[in-house]
Amino acid sequence: MEHYDYLIVGAGLFGAVFAHEARLAGKRCLVVDKRPHRGGNVYCKEVDGINVHLYGAHIFHTDNKEVWEYVNRLAEFNRYTNSPVACYEGKLYNLPFNMNTFYQLWGVRTPAEAQARIAEQRREYDYIREPANLEEQALKLCGKDIYTRLIKGYTEKQWGRPATELPAFIIKRVPFRFTFDNNYFNDAYQGIPKGGYNVLTDALLEGVEVRLDTDYFMQREALDALADKVLFTGCIDEFFGYSCGRLEYRSLRFDHRHLTDVENFQGNAVVNYTSADVPYTRVIEHKHFEYGTQPTTVVTYEYPDAFAPGKEPYYPVNDARNSALYRQYQELAARQDKVLFGGRLGQYTYADMDDTVAAALDLARRQLA
Repeated sequence: MEHYDYLIVGAGLFGAVFAHEARLAGKRCLVVDKRPHRGGNVYCKEVDGINVHLYGAHIFHTDNKEVWEYVNRLAEFNRYTNSPVACYEGKLYNLPFNMNTFYQLWGVRTPAEAQARIAEQRREYDYIREPANLEEQALKLCGKDIYTRLIKGYTEKQWGRPATELPAFIIKRVPFRFTFDNNYFNDAYQGIPKGGYNVLTDALLEGVEVRLDTDYFMQREALDALADKVLFTGCIDEFFGYSCGRLEYRSLRFDHRHLTDVENFQGNAVVNYTSADVPYTRVIEHKHFEYGTQPTTVVTYEYPDAFAPGKEPYYPVNDARNSALYRQYQELAARQDKVLFGGRLGQYTYADMDDTVAAALDLARRQLA
């Protein structure tokens, strides 16, 4: 019977980075994934020459030079800059909140004018001493106009409940940029792999045995017996049979449309829809991630969704109840001699891709030292 140093459950970014480092260190790895493809949520499906981000837009951005150089050794990245647009009741606004946004909102032309208008709007809510919910927190931070047009509807759709029922800590600050700069991220490095994220995933998993369409929980005992250690990147509560209770998530669903008679649908990769009466949160036009010139286009309507068994868990609900529950699972995980936990599901966290890569590299170095 074949034997491996590591069984890695999940062929997403965390598992792929760990497998790559383990292989370079001379370790034998077996990666299993219940999906029919590698890459987890960064998987891209090629449609008419367009790399479609099948599980939502993924833009790689980081201030971590080591991580940036690491991924660029494996795949060549383009210079894509994330500059989303928000649509509210038919009007368009630039994001993040910058001088273009303030001009579109109020017609102000200088930073001093914008700062004065924001201060005026915030003063109306000076009576709120300790915000009791997200709505009060947002109004105190940015005032009525920005909150009602660009935050409220989007946030309530994303979390599936009124902003008055969401904890204030979700929106700790509202970043204002008093320059005409539509670059969403302040990070020094940003881009998309040329040819899509599959190029990066394939490079990470080169020389590693991968079994797809393989549900770990259906073959758990047999798979565990194949390796000295297990790296589990799935839902930590599922690993322990929900013995402490189920962790909460928010999910997403996607409506992908191949428009064969349209070359350019919206002129931008990402347009957010912040009105409450529009059921989706954003529309993604994938060709713009790679400056595509194809005669057709693919757009995706992204809908927030309640999580239920069988759906993909995307966003952890990091409120007091779930944080306490996760700590119980952490205690169980710490008692496991053979099993390591990693990734957004294994660590019940929402992590950007650069943080995921950095965490996987850190775990690999500690394990393989």
